[in-house]
Formats: sequence, structure tokens, C-alpha cells
Amino acid sequence: MSERITDIVERVRRFMESDVYPLEEHTNGEPFYTILPLLEQKRVRVKELGLWTPQVPEEWGGLGLTLSEFGQISEVMGRSPYGLFIFNCNAPDAGNIEVLITQGTDKQHEQFLKPLLAGDIRSCFSMTEPEHAGSNPVIMSTNAVRDGDDYVINGHKWFTTAADGAAFAIVMAVTNPDAESPYTRASQIIVPTETVGFDRVRNISVMGEEGEGWLSHAEIYYRECRVPEANLLGQEGAGFAIAQERLATGRIHHCMRWMGICERAFEMMCERVAARQLKEGVPLASKQTVHNWIAESRAEIDAARLLIMDTAEKIDNGGPDAARIEISLIKFFAAGVLHRVLDRAVQAHGALGVTDDTLLSFWVRHERGGRIYDGPDEVHKSRVARHILRKYGLRLAT
Repeated sequence: MSERITDIVERVRRFMESDVYPLEEHTNGEPFYTILPLLEQKRVRVKELGLWTPQVPEEWGGLGLTLSEFGQISEVMGRSPYGLFIFNCNAPDAGNIEVLITQGTDKQHEQFLKPLLAGDIRSCFSMTEPEHAGSNPVIMSTNAVRDGDDYVINGHKWFTTAADGAAFAIVMAVTNPDAESPYTRASQIIVPTETVGFDRVRNISVMGEEGEGWLSHAEIYYRECRVPEANLLGQEGAGFAIAQERLATGRIHHCMRWMGICERAFEMMCERVAARQLKEGVPLASKQTVHNWIAESRAEIDAARLLIMDTAEKIDNGGPDAARIEISLIKFFAAGVLHRVLDRAVQAHGALGVTDDTLLSFWVRHERGGRIYDGPDEVHKSRVARHILRKYGLRLAT
């Protein structure tokens, strides 16, 4: 790491240990809005320390970090469920900020981007539909029809993360149904959540938790939802291209956050097996099965981190197109490592591991979806395999 990023990482690490970890007692089923004032206090402190929105260019108030530099910080912040939110780097806000910076108009910057950068509001991203496979985002029924100077949106979405309490949604909707290419039929449109016709039906219960705030996943109906044409992001028909660009960097953020969770779970596992006595003078750590858990976890975490950081560097140097296959590789590989490390840590803790007395059960509930969202493992593996098989003269249909 460069001297600059080493200093920033160390400052973030110290703040996490002193101010963020103590808040984790509130993860045990306590409502989000009950602890939100505590989180907001920490956000003020982050601003005072000059560490706010480190992923954002300097001209927009951030630290102007490269993707690989931010990845290293994302791992440190990812060690706690509250880390990225407190630094204003949490999904989907981070992705919406990126899109608004690159695709937004001056008016959109004033109305939506600047309050989001300041942490005064939250946002959500509304793309997945229950009637269609989320792994194929070019197929959707939600449409936006021009009516004078407005778009009128109708459709049904779900797993719109963080819609609960969000000020606006960025919605993927079909605007050009007759376009020859399926990749140019949809657009991204900003919809304030107070708009008539924006109906958040419920926060979907996931593994026994309904969730609130940025930890929620909402079902939404858009019923004759009318917004100005000026709320279009970028060009009409560019929705898919914008989404792909957003997901490329977003997968680095997610994967390095997962490495933070892996490191924390790994430390918890090692501490547990070292302290837990099977009988007097015989720690759980003396068992060869435990040795396997420790060695395999260490190797997998290190390998995943190196693969993620190599991908981030390629994107930094050549853009998302320079690392299309690597982006798929890290998505399924890192998600698998996270799943296995958490499972070993739970097993090492025994009955304690499935209780809410540690963070392990929280992460198992909230991160199992990592092998599904942003493209399920199977889709990414298939993409990688098809790319490799082209070298052997095979061009397989998608």
C-alpha cells in the first residue's frame, strides 16, 4: 500500500475499533430507527475526521481514492455491519452516487446528488421484478411511457434494497420496447418516493427478519407514477449500460466488504477454539479438524483478496471492459469464500454460533444472499467458462 492509503486505512481502523464496534450490541434485533441517532452521531464524527465518502472524487467532497485504494478501506469498514453506512459508503447509496456523478444533470446534482453526498437523505435502486429472473435484467415488464414532458411509470418491483426511508429511487423501466437490441430498451429514471403512485407495499422478510432502513428489501408497485422527463438519467435506452458500469465497481466494494467480514469471523473462530476447553488442558484448537478450518480459511481469504485487488487495479487502469471476466470470477469466488468462512466460524462456536450473542448469525442471515444478488454464482461461472471455451473453438449460446 502507498504511504497515503496506509495512513487512511490506519485512521479508519482506529475509528472502527473505538467508535463503531461498541455499537454492535444493537444488532440483536433492535429496530434500525431506534439506533439511527447513534449512527448519525458517528457520521458527524467521520466528517470531522475528514474521512467522509472516501470513494468519491475530491471535487465532490471525497478523498478521490482509486478503486483499489477504496477496496482496502472497504475491507476495514466491512468488519462491522455499521461501518459502510457510518462512512456514507453503503449500498445502494454508493452506487447511486457514482451514477449521478457521471450521468446526472446539473439539476439532478442539486436536487438528488448533493443531499445524498451530505448524508442528509438515503436512496434505493429499483430493478428486480418478481415476475422475471433477476439474473436476466434485459427482461422486465415495468415500463415508462412519455406523456408530454413526463414519464408515466407502471410496474412491479421487489428486493428494492433500502427503499424504507429512502428519499428517491433510481428505477429501471422499459422506455424503448421496440428497440432492436434488448440492451437498449430500458432506461434509468429518478423517482422521488413521495411521488403519487410510488407504493412501497412491504419490507420483505428475509430469513426471519423484515429489516428496516438500509437493511431492508422492499416490494414496490408503480401505479401511474408520473415524474418529469428531466428525471431521466443519461440517455434514453442506456439503462442496461449504466447498470453494468455501476455493478462493475460495486462488486469490488461488495467483495472487499466480504473480506472484512471474513477476517472478523476468522478472528472470532481462532479466539473461540483457543479459549474453549474440551477438558482440562485440552483446547478445542488441538483438534486436526479445527486446524483444517483455520488453514483453509486463511488460504481462501488471502487468495480472494489478491484476486479482488488485481481486478480493481485492472479496472483502475483500463475501465470495466478491461476486467469483465475477472469481475465475474471475484463475484462467485469471494461469495463462496465468505459462505465457507462463516460456516466454519459458526461450527467452531457450536451452539453459541447460531445464537444472536455473536455477530455470526447476523452475517449468515444477511450475507447468504451474496451468492444470488448482483448475478447468481451459476451465471458468473457460466460466463467465465464460455469465455475460456472460446479459445477451444466453441461459441456457446447464452
